[in-house]
Amino acid sequence: MRPIVRLYLTMCALLLAACAALPQRPELPLQMAIPAGSHTKLDLLIAPAEARHPGAAGFRLVSTGPEAFAIRVRTAALAERSLDVQTYIWNSDLTGQYLAHVLLTAADRGVKVRLLVDDMNARSRNLSFTALGVHPNIEVRVFNPLASRSGALPLMGDFLSSGKRLNHRMHNKIWIADNRIAIGGGRNLGDEYFGASENVNFVDLDFAMVGPVVREASASFDKYWNSRAAYPIALLNPGALTPVELERVRKGADQAAAQGKVSSYAKLLKRDDAVERLVDGDWTLDWSSDFLFVSDDPLKALKRPGLDKSNVLSVLLPVLKSAQKSQMLISPYFVPGVTGTDAFVAKVKDGQQVRILTNSLAANDVTLVHGGYSRYRKALLSGGVELWELKPLPGSKAKKSLFGSSSASLHTKALVVDSLQLFVGSYNLDPRSTSLNCEQGVLVTSAALAGQFERIFAQQSDSARAWRVSLVDGDLSWTDGTKTYDSDPLATTAQRFQAWLARVLPFESQL
Repeated sequence: MRPIVRLYLTMCALLLAACAALPQRPELPLQMAIPAGSHTKLDLLIAPAEARHPGAAGFRLVSTGPEAFAIRVRTAALAERSLDVQTYIWNSDLTGQYLAHVLLTAADRGVKVRLLVDDMNARSRNLSFTALGVHPNIEVRVFNPLASRSGALPLMGDFLSSGKRLNHRMHNKIWIADNRIAIGGGRNLGDEYFGASENVNFVDLDFAMVGPVVREASASFDKYWNSRAAYPIALLNPGALTPVELERVRKGADQAAAQGKVSSYAKLLKRDDAVERLVDGDWTLDWSSDFLFVSDDPLKALKRPGLDKSNVLSVLLPVLKSAQKSQMLISPYFVPGVTGTDAFVAKVKDGQQVRILTNSLAANDVTLVHGGYSRYRKALLSGGVELWELKPLPGSKAKKSLFGSSSASLHTKALVVDSLQLFVGSYNLDPRSTSLNCEQGVLVTSAALAGQFERIFAQQSDSARAWRVSLVDGDLSWTDGTKTYDSDPLATTAQRFQAWLARVLPFESQL
């Protein structure tokens, strides 16, 4: 085929793909979470604890991948009424398929399952998610969907025709069982989020929660589920709902479950003390009556970007401004901007301690974001802010990219103020979380939980895991106490070039 003919055909394909349009979303009846009751296993386990702490909610910081995975599996096994799952990414790997297995198993015994997935990820697994919706007890919706359901050229066409809308994504993550227990924070669903990957595993953090905060999480889920940005997956795939596809997905999920039980990850689960305590019912919670579950309006995804559109930021800003002694933050994608940098430096000038942990260039999969952050590094340090950058995990084989989203070693999004107020959620301190993506999180006042987070920060910023960044004679310096670098440690030439590109091009609003 002549090059000019190939070019012509490609352009025609793009134009045709660009013509694809979403079907009209009908008005759907409101569908709300099934209320907590008194007869399920989770009711009987949790209701007495709630009664002993009237008006308070119980929290547990979940910092290990195996425990985070085990809680989801365990709560799905115990659920008898409902399972509501909202996520940005659901991978079709060992743990991802195992979780599909436990949801199908729950649905088989009558549990009503609602699954809400952002379509940037769901499209690549369109048939699998569609097949799950064949089950009479499983309903699947996708958030802010693309018009096309497969193919690279149609995908390009979607972005050509609807790029402004599709640039807004749902980044929320929550797992709710029987409206009694919820777990949410930074983790998506897949091997690298649960410590099961053979390459890179994320350093991440969840809150496991019981009490009235769970009902707040359910109300947030309902808000997204009923939003006009959430489409029933059957509407996007007319004629694709077949029992044959469901059986194909079930077979793969069952095989993953069988494989998982004899895998090296299963052995890791058995050795994890937190998992053993969970199975034995020895599960410590810290209770607080001062808490808030906050999430962005789901229609943020359909509006013009702007700082005033972030409900999460509107909660966090007063908390950060109210700090009297200290602020401690972990954000894998950290782009504070001029305003944020000035605010952190001002706190230091007032005699407060500000400590921040983020990804190093070598550990960061999204090099454009690192480029956006690096332009503020000197200003933060010269203003007295203490800064650490996480080292890449030993043996990392992760692929780096300009826009990658699942290879970074640090994934925690959390902060603590004055060793008392703790926030854990999906919100990165960057323009994308603020103005483009939908986010959520939990703010709780608890000296005990804040202290636990401070210990996690100390562990992750230890010289074995992170470089301390400082200014030496006006130049940046990285050290772990044994070796010192005068440029981004262990970063490749390609990574340095991509980060430089982000500094000089007007990309910051997209980072």
